[in-house]
Amino acid sequence: MRPVHLLRVALLAAIAGPVLAGPLAYVPNEKSATISIIDTATDQRQSDIAVGQRPRGIASGQGRVYLTDGKTGSLLIVDTVAGKLERSVAVGQSPEGVSLSADGKLLAVAVEDDNSVVLLTAPEGREVARIKVHGKNPEHAVFSPDGRWLYVSAEEAEQVDVIDVAARQQVASIPVGKRPRGIGFLPDGSRAYVACELAGKVYAIDVAQGKAIAEITAGEYPNGIAVHPDGKRVFVSNGRGGSVMAIDVASNTVVATVAVGKRPWNMALTPDGGKLYVANGRSGSVSVIDTDSFAKLRDVEVGELPWGVSIR
Repeated sequence: MRPVHLLRVALLAAIAGPVLAGPLAYVPNEKSATISIIDTATDQRQSDIAVGQRPRGIASGQGRVYLTDGKTGSLLIVDTVAGKLERSVAVGQSPEGVSLSADGKLLAVAVEDDNSVVLLTAPEGREVARIKVHGKNPEHAVFSPDGRWLYVSAEEAEQVDVIDVAARQQVASIPVGKRPRGIGFLPDGSRAYVACELAGKVYAIDVAQGKAIAEITAGEYPNGIAVHPDGKRVFVSNGRGGSVMAIDVASNTVVATVAVGKRPWNMALTPDGGKLYVANGRSGSVSVIDTDSFAKLRDVEVGELPWGVSIR
């Protein structure tokens, strides 16, 4: 290759920057008002995007990250290619969890002060329904894999509220333990797992029967839930215990416990299920866990008060 061509290649490489080989993990930091971006191939923090005033709930897809801003009562839609805020949509006071339906057409935002779940179109963020729920201070509203149901947890509740998405209304409540938090469905939608913070347990719910079929003792203040894509394991974070537990779905028993940072909260798995990323709120870090060996690989420093993780 001639020298001029070598120079051109070098210049192009310099302009393009490092190649990101893996899916990206997006971490909202409540106190820093930023999103930290981690390359899951290298587990290196690549950059931060300043956004909102108190970003917390997060979902991602279609080249965008969707966040709730607890201080401004907004849904923030961030263009991940441009690395900047695309638009802000008012949803109500103190919104928290946000989820994206599997078909990428609907967003659900849990609004604490309004005791409601707001449905919006994706990616536009146009409100199409505001659905009241029985539980006070709803924290998470999670779509079932087929998009038929929304399971809603609330800080002041002992049940999971069930919303019929097509009917745009709550149709049932399923008794669980005190203060339900994180929710995750098995990939086939047959079960949902719910972490109940004050009960110290994870409840396995049979979706067809609409009732809990197992109570699994977790650590102190179980909080976040993440479901492995093979449907064989469920992970729960223990906020006060500083650990993550792996639950075997076949037996509904804990098979491993991994120490992480302080106040582990919400989590996400890589698409292949090989690694779990855990936001440690009081440590300002994300712990990376190998899901085969149940070993912590490393801690990645992020911003202040990381709330959770979304991976795309």
